[in-house]
Amino acid sequence: MGTSEILGMLHDHPPSYAPEWGSGGIFGLKYYRGVLYYTLAFDAVSYFITDSGVERYRFEQVGPLPTSGGDTYNAVEAVDDVIYFGGWVHAPAVYEGSESSLRGTISFTNKYSHVHLYDIGDRRISLLWKEGAGRRDEWAGEVSEIIYNPVQDELLIARGDGTINLGVYSIDRRTGEARRVSERPALKGALVYEYACFDVLERQIKDVHGVLFTKAVTGVQCVNLTNEKVTYTQLGDISRRSVDGAPVSWPQTGPAASAYGRFFLFVKGGVLVGNPLDEAAEPMRFIRLFDFGDSGYFSRRTVAKPIGGGVLVAFNAYSESLVRPTNQFEEMVARATNTIVGPSVLLYVTPPTARIVGAFGARVTSFESVGDRLVIGANTMSNTSRYNALPLDIGYRGFIIEDMSQLLGSSPSVRFSVPGALVRDKVFGGIPLSGYRSPRLVIRAGRGNRLHVYEYDFSLPAQEAYEETYDISGGKNVIDLSGFGNSILSFKLDEADLRARIIVDLLQ
Repeated sequence: MGTSEILGMLHDHPPSYAPEWGSGGIFGLKYYRGVLYYTLAFDAVSYFITDSGVERYRFEQVGPLPTSGGDTYNAVEAVDDVIYFGGWVHAPAVYEGSESSLRGTISFTNKYSHVHLYDIGDRRISLLWKEGAGRRDEWAGEVSEIIYNPVQDELLIARGDGTINLGVYSIDRRTGEARRVSERPALKGALVYEYACFDVLERQIKDVHGVLFTKAVTGVQCVNLTNEKVTYTQLGDISRRSVDGAPVSWPQTGPAASAYGRFFLFVKGGVLVGNPLDEAAEPMRFIRLFDFGDSGYFSRRTVAKPIGGGVLVAFNAYSESLVRPTNQFEEMVARATNTIVGPSVLLYVTPPTARIVGAFGARVTSFESVGDRLVIGANTMSNTSRYNALPLDIGYRGFIIEDMSQLLGSSPSVRFSVPGALVRDKVFGGIPLSGYRSPRLVIRAGRGNRLHVYEYDFSLPAQEAYEETYDISGGKNVIDLSGFGNSILSFKLDEADLRARIIVDLLQ
C-alpha cells in the first residue's frame, strides 16, 4: 500500500463525547516506517494507519472507559521499530458539570500522565509508564515532549503542565522506570549538539482569583546526553534580547526546534533563537513574530518541524480561550482571547527570511510530511479553561493535505485586523513580508499619533532592527510597505489609541 492509500483513510472527526475543556485536536502526527500515527484529543483515541488498515487504541491500559484527553502538546518520538507517544488521559473521565451555574469542571482523581509504545513489527501497543496525583484538584505533570537520548538509550520527557512532579525526566525504554533529571518545569525541547535543551517555566501559581496559570518562560535548560548534567541559562529582561529593543507580554511556551546549530524556542510574541550552551559565542535573541499584544494569537499547542533544511511552524489564531468569566480579570482575558485578529498561518523559516506559506482557520494542532505531501491536523475550536469544561469535545477536527512543493513555493493573501486596545502603546507585529508584492498598513486612527516601524529579518546571528517613523492623522492612514522588501516589520504607536483599528494587508 502506498502513501496515497494511507492518506485516503484519514477522515474528519466531528464533536463527540469527551469530557474536557473546549476542544483538543489532532496531535502527534508521525509517519514512520509505513505507519501514520496520531492521537485524537479530547476523545483519547490513538490511530495507527498501516497497510493492514486502521488500528484504534482508547487507552484501556491506563484505566476503565470512558476515557478522555490523550495529548495536547504533540509528545511523540520514533526509535528503531517503535513509536513512543505520551500525554495525559482521564481513565475514567469524571465530569462535574452544573447546568444551573453554567460552570463545568472535571475531577482530576483519575487523570494520569502516560508514555506508551507501539511496536511496528508486532503491531502491539504497550503502556510503558503512567503516573497520577490521585486527587480531585491536582494532577501530575503532563508529558508534553519526548526526546530520544541515543547515548544512554533512554527517553527524556518534559513535564511543565501540572501541579506536582514537574521537570525533565528520563524513562528507561525497557522497564519504564522514571527518574527526575531536572526539577525545573519544562514543556518543549529539542536536540542541540550533544544536549537536549528545554524551556524553563516559572512554576504554576494561583492568582488572586484562584486561577492556576504559568507565568512565562524564564530560561533554557540543557541536559548533557552523556552524563545528564544540566546547565541553565536565565533569560532575564527579554527587551535586552529583542532585536527591536522592546519587551514581550507573557512569553508562554510554544514548540521548540533545532536547526542551523541553534535552539529555536517559539513563545507568545515570537521566537528565542541562538546558542544557550555558549552565549558568549551567540546569545539567545528574541525575534518578534505575530505579536498582537493581549490577543491569544501565537504558536501554542502546535509543532515546529525541520522541513527541507528550514523550520516550518504554525501560529494559531485561537489556541486557548476563556468563555465563561467569573470576575473582572477573567472578563478581560475572555475579550482578548476571543478577539480573532487573523488566520492561523504556517511560517517557513529559512534564514535570513521567514515566509508565510499557508493560511488556515482557528488552529493547526499538528502536521507531518508524508512523501511529497504535508498532512495538517486542524480544528475549529480552542482549548478552554477555568469553569469551561464540557461533557463533549465541541471542535470539528480534520485534515488538510497539501502538495509540499506547491505549499512552500507560494504565499497566500492574508489580513490581520488588530484593535488598538489590544496593543495600546506597546511594540506589536513581527509581520514577514517575504512573498508579497503589495503589502500595506492601514490605520484607522481615533486621533493624531506617531508610528514607529522596526525593520529586521531572520539573520543568524540575529541583527538589530532599523527604525523609521511616520506621522499618523485622525481617520484613515494608508502606508505602502512594499519598499521594505523581504523584511519583517514590527510597529509601535507613541500613544495608545483605544479606538484605532490597525490592518495589515498582505497581497500577492
